[in-house]
Order: sequence, then C-alpha cells, then structure tokens
Amino acid sequence: MTLIKTEDAAGQVLCHDITQIIPGAYKGARFRKGHIVAPEDIPVLLSMGKERLYIWEKKPGTLHEEEAAEILCALSAGAHIERGKVREGKIELFASCRGLFKVKSKALFALNRLEGIIIATRRGNQRVEKGDRLAGVKVVPLIIEENLLRTAEALCNEHAGGKLLEVLPFAHKRAGLVITGSEVYHKRIQDGFGPVIREKLTPYDVEFADTLVLDDDHRRITERCLEMIEDQCDLIICTGGMSVDPDDKTPLGIKNTGAAIVSYGAPVLPGGMMMLAYYMKETQRIPIIGLPACVMYSQQTVFDLILPRIMADDEITKASLAALGEGGLL
Repeated sequence: MTLIKTEDAAGQVLCHDITQIIPGAYKGARFRKGHIVAPEDIPVLLSMGKERLYIWEKKPGTLHEEEAAEILCALSAGAHIERGKVREGKIELFASCRGLFKVKSKALFALNRLEGIIIATRRGNQRVEKGDRLAGVKVVPLIIEENLLRTAEALCNEHAGGKLLEVLPFAHKRAGLVITGSEVYHKRIQDGFGPVIREKLTPYDVEFADTLVLDDDHRRITERCLEMIEDQCDLIICTGGMSVDPDDKTPLGIKNTGAAIVSYGAPVLPGGMMMLAYYMKETQRIPIIGLPACVMYSQQTVFDLILPRIMADDEITKASLAALGEGGLL
C-alpha cells in the first residue's frame, strides 16, 4: 500500500472500504475496497474527512483482485454459462439455458488448493434452469501473485482440458415405456408405475411413443424393446421384475436386445437393483433403463439421480455410477 493525497488519487485503486456516515440517513461503505477512484469521487472523499488515501501500488508480477477474478471466470465459464459483473473481486456465473450442470471435479479440487483462490459451485450432474446461479469465483487478497493464476490456467488445461463448468442442454426424447409384471398384465392390480414415470419426465421435453404392459416373459420384453427402437424411440424405460428372483425376467429381456450393459446394480438406496444399458443404432446411443419397484413408491431413488444425465445425452459409465455411493443413501 501507498499513502497519497486524495487530490492525487484519480485512477488509483483503494486498498480498503471507506465508510460514510450521514446522521439519521445512512451508514455504510461509500467506497469499496478495490474501487478505482474517479475525479468526481475526490470532493466526496474530502467531505468525508479523507485527505489521504491508502492505494494499491501495483508491482510487476502481481494482479489486482478484479484482474484475477476475470482470469478465473475465463477458466470456469464454459458452454451455456453467462457471467455477472465483477464486484469486490468476485464474479458470479449463471445458466443461460435449462440443462445439466457439469463440473470438472478434479480440476476444481486442484484449483481450490491454490492459496487465495476460491471457486464455489453447486453440485454437478443436476438439472438447472435458465438464470440459476451456478458458481462464484474470486480471490481472497486484494493483490495476488500473477504466477498463481498462471498455475491455475495450467491445472485447468491439465485436468479439465478446457473450461471447468458447462451446461448441457436437454435433448428432445421419444420414450417407450414397458411395464412388466403378470399381476398388472392380467389386471389383478392397477398399474402404478406408468403415472410415476410420466410425472418424473414432465420437466423434460419428452414425447411418449407407447406404453406396453407385459407379463414376465423375457422374450416378449426383448421383442418390444427392439420394436420401440425401430419406432424411433431414443429412450426405453422398463419397470418391475428387476430382482434376482428366478421369475423376474426384465434384466434378461434387456440383455438379450444386444445392448451393452453398463451396470446391473448401483450403490444407491432406494434403487440398488437398477439396470442401465446402451443400445447402439448406427451412431446413436439409446439408453435402456430397468427400474426396480421402489421407484413407484419412494420419493427419491437412483432414477432421479441419473435422469438429468440421460436427458442431456451425457454418457453414464460404470465408474460414474460407482461414484454415487457417497451420498447414495437417499
């Protein structure tokens, strides 16, 4: 910091907040730390009794907090993310469309280990709406070493291959629903699965192609799934019959479509017996999901965790399912 006469402060950067008190009317920071003094500010400062000011003396190899925040913002804001104005060394980021919020977690962790750097985000792999606040980036000190920001850039390139954050817009889906169970097929009980699935898909752009009710016959399940794919469905949801009991045939019916099984089982409760597979049709990857009975009556299950990713065409791997174990007790 350098102490200078207020009359000479135009264009200089304040090192601390300056409080203004107007009895009975106002008390608060009239000028914030990091404010660049304008010529018209000088009479106001003098009227507040500030004849001298501590200003930031920029030295080679250092950055002002706002310069540093701009660099962090550039590293963070990927596709479909818009930024707010810089304020007190902080910039907030917002979704410019509805979609799936993605975070490069490894890169985020590496950057937040750097002294004086803060990037706070909401959790990734969640549905966000246009205008939702996604993150805030800032640096702690008023002045920060420039080489720390260059290290941040290198880490971001190493671990993220580009931007830390992005929003994947949701895709239109033509969905086929296969309800399995002899008790429903023979109308001994009313189907409770279909309405639940439709309600969970309501927030998304989904066109329902067909809803079929089948008994526990794996051959018919396979045939109907393949027919739905030929009918241009790009999402197949099968419900019920997902346990390891010998009379539960849905997993076998999905497997026999020729789809590649990502996982039969996920470390999420309720929903541990979920199956996820992808059927390849030319270059198109069509998810086939087998949902256990808990989805019908539990408020939140594994289906709620993976559905936003399915709707954004974000490929789900065995590893990403395994990562759901922490926090998977719903």
